[in-house]
Amino acid sequence: MDSARFRDRDDAGAQLASRLAGMNLADPVVLALPRGGVPVARPIAKALDAPLDLLLVRKIGVPSQPELAAAAIVDGEHPEIVFNRDVMSLVGLSDDAIDDLAQPELWELERRRRVYLKDRKPVPVEGRTAIVVDDGIATGTTVRAALAALRRRNPASLVLAVPVAPDETVAALRPLVDDLVCLSIPRDFYAISPFYEEFHQLTDAEVTRMLEPA
Repeated sequence: MDSARFRDRDDAGAQLASRLAGMNLADPVVLALPRGGVPVARPIAKALDAPLDLLLVRKIGVPSQPELAAAAIVDGEHPEIVFNRDVMSLVGLSDDAIDDLAQPELWELERRRRVYLKDRKPVPVEGRTAIVVDDGIATGTTVRAALAALRRRNPASLVLAVPVAPDETVAALRPLVDDLVCLSIPRDFYAISPFYEEFHQLTDAEVTRMLEPA
């Protein structure tokens, strides 16, 4: 598939919404990965007449190497920890140690939900079509954790919808979902931003404003 350019995240969301609207998805709920996934998800939620919620994810890094993810914690009705067993074994971290390391990240998830959604409770996904949306995917590490945790919440169907992602990432994520919609799967991929004409870093205030009508 050839590379596509999007005017901005709203344009990408409108194009995804057009594709998803033709899929006859039953009882959908749209879950955006903030910050960039929110403006992409808004037109999708509107087109599908679906509730819009956030899917908040925090990496749990190895204490001596914070950039190395030993696990991730994902927000929801009941927050879920997704373990990276290979890394845990490599550095000698137990489940109890991960639980301890997860606590400050859980507090940060709760803080972000208060900032963005004013303490609104997560939308239940059990028995519904859960549509996970971001503005693009590079390696897919965060999305992989989010999908694994979301699957445990027993949606009837799990859909991943993104404007752009590299071929190898799409191939790795496809088995984790029931449907995957990616508008552009370029052969040469270095970053998400070149596929957008306008791609600024969103602020917390912008995200909060976007979520108020939803």
